[in-house]
Amino acid sequence: MEIVVDAGDTTRTYEVVASRAGRRVETAVRRGVVEVSEVTRSGTVVRTARFMANRVLALVEQPVPREDGSEKPGGSGRPLREDPET
Repeated sequence: MEIVVDAGDTTRTYEVVASRAGRRVETAVRRGVVEVSEVTRSGTVVRTARFMANRVLALVEQPVPREDGSEKPGGSGRPLREDPET
Protein backbone atom coordinates (compact mmCIF):
# COMPACT_ATOMS: atom_id res chain seq x y z
CA MET A 1 0.00 0.00 0.00
CA GLU A 2 1.41 3.37 -0.99
CA ILE A 3 0.38 6.50 0.91
CA VAL A 4 0.93 9.87 -0.80
CA VAL A 5 1.03 12.76 1.69
CA ASP A 6 1.11 16.53 1.18
CA ALA A 7 4.29 17.78 2.84
CA GLY A 8 3.84 21.51 2.27
CA ASP A 9 5.68 22.44 -0.91
CA THR A 10 6.11 18.80 -2.07
CA THR A 11 4.60 15.34 -1.67
CA ARG A 12 6.04 12.35 0.12
CA THR A 13 5.29 8.71 -0.59
CA TYR A 14 5.32 6.06 2.11
CA GLU A 15 4.92 2.33 1.61
CA VAL A 16 3.51 -0.29 3.97
CA VAL A 17 4.01 -3.87 2.79
CA ALA A 18 2.82 -7.22 4.14
CA SER A 19 6.38 -8.44 4.62
CA ARG A 20 5.67 -12.14 5.21
CA ALA A 21 3.32 -14.76 3.85
CA GLY A 22 -0.10 -14.70 5.48
CA ARG A 23 0.07 -11.07 6.51
CA ARG A 24 -2.20 -8.36 5.17
CA VAL A 25 -2.41 -4.58 5.15
CA GLU A 26 -5.51 -2.92 6.62
CA THR A 27 -6.56 0.73 6.53
CA ALA A 28 -8.81 2.66 8.90
CA VAL A 29 -9.89 6.29 9.15
CA ARG A 30 -10.64 7.42 12.70
CA ARG A 31 -11.01 10.93 14.09
CA GLY A 32 -9.16 12.59 11.24
CA VAL A 33 -6.30 10.10 11.23
CA VAL A 34 -5.59 7.50 8.54
CA GLU A 35 -4.03 4.33 9.99
CA VAL A 36 -2.37 1.75 7.75
CA SER A 37 -1.43 -1.43 9.62
CA GLU A 38 0.34 -4.67 8.81
CA VAL A 39 -1.64 -7.49 10.45
CA THR A 40 -0.88 -11.19 10.98
CA ARG A 41 -3.31 -14.05 10.27
CA SER A 42 -4.41 -14.06 13.90
CA GLY A 43 -5.16 -10.32 13.83
CA THR A 44 -2.11 -9.10 15.74
CA VAL A 45 -0.89 -5.70 14.52
CA VAL A 46 2.81 -5.82 13.61
CA ARG A 47 3.31 -2.15 12.72
CA THR A 48 1.15 0.90 12.09
CA ALA A 49 1.67 4.10 10.11
CA ARG A 50 -0.52 7.10 11.02
CA PHE A 51 -1.17 10.20 8.91
CA MET A 52 -3.40 13.24 9.32
CA ALA A 53 -6.40 12.63 7.02
CA ASN A 54 -6.42 16.17 5.64
CA ARG A 55 -2.80 15.70 4.43
CA VAL A 56 -3.34 12.34 2.68
CA LEU A 57 -3.65 12.79 -1.08
CA ALA A 58 -3.93 9.14 -2.15
CA LEU A 59 -3.95 5.57 -0.87
CA VAL A 60 -2.76 3.24 -3.62
CA GLU A 61 -3.18 -0.51 -3.22
CA GLN A 62 -0.70 -2.48 -5.32
CA PRO A 63 -1.60 -5.97 -6.62
CA VAL A 64 0.49 -8.89 -5.45
CA PRO A 65 2.67 -10.22 -8.29
CA ARG A 66 2.24 -13.91 -9.10
CA GLU A 67 5.44 -15.85 -8.52
CA ASP A 68 4.54 -18.95 -10.58
CA GLY A 69 3.38 -16.99 -13.65
CA SER A 70 0.16 -18.99 -13.93
CA GLU A 71 -3.04 -17.49 -15.29
CA LYS A 72 -6.51 -17.70 -13.80
CA PRO A 73 -8.42 -20.90 -14.65
CA GLY A 74 -10.35 -20.65 -17.90
CA GLY A 75 -8.07 -17.99 -19.37
CA SER A 76 -6.53 -18.41 -22.80
CA GLY A 77 -3.11 -17.27 -21.61
CA ARG A 78 -2.96 -14.49 -24.24
CA PRO A 79 -2.97 -10.75 -23.55
CA LEU A 80 -6.29 -9.05 -24.27
CA ARG A 81 -4.96 -6.96 -27.19
CA GLU A 82 -3.24 -9.79 -29.03
CA ASP A 83 -4.71 -10.81 -32.40
CA PRO A 84 -6.02 -14.41 -32.04
CA GLU A 85 -5.07 -15.20 -35.69
CA THR A 86 -1.33 -14.93 -35.01
